Amino acid sequence: MANPHDDDDDDMAAVHDLNEARDPLNGDRWDNAQEGAELLSEGDNAGAVAELERVILADGENEYAFFFLGSAHFEGARFDKAMKAYLEAARIKPGYLGALAGVGHSLRMVGKHHEALRVAKQILLKSKDDQDGLHIAGLAHFALGQGHAAIGYLERFLATKPEIEAAQEARGLLDVVRGQFEQDPELS
Repeated sequence: MANPHDDDDDDMAAVHDLNEARDPLNGDRWDNAQEGAELLSEGDNAGAVAELERVILADGENEYAFFFLGSAHFEGARFDKAMKAYLEAARIKPGYLGALAGVGHSLRMVGKHHEALRVAKQILLKSKDDQDGLHIAGLAHFALGQGHAAIGYLERFLATKPEIEAAQEARGLLDVVRGQFEQDPELS
């Protein structure tokens, strides 16, 4: 899923980390969200939600807590709640690509493929090779039956060297679009 930072590449990540280190409020917000993020990574979804909601009650402007709350809801297949949390993170920190990617994936999961595609295009305007933006665009075009467009985005997505599971999914969809396999009706 989406990266919690809004970095475009390794050089930007270094600049971003330096800027965060200089901003004590941002660093505190990041630190305050970490317990919830750790609970989420350990598979304690309910614990993560409770912890992140506690952080948000204490600091309603913590974009990282909203991001990880969105991730917890996404993992729990509560996509409408995930989308609301991701949108709040993006409101607090405009240009937060990880939050925008969360919105795009949430929209896709509830079948709002045109809206997901619009979000993907916003991401790609900010970072033309953003892995999540390319993935969302490819999946949305595929779901909309726009095979030619899906191919372009999915091939660019694969060029970013995604995680194995996402790469396998993209290759499978490319095979379907290219007519090498029949599409599973449950995927559309």
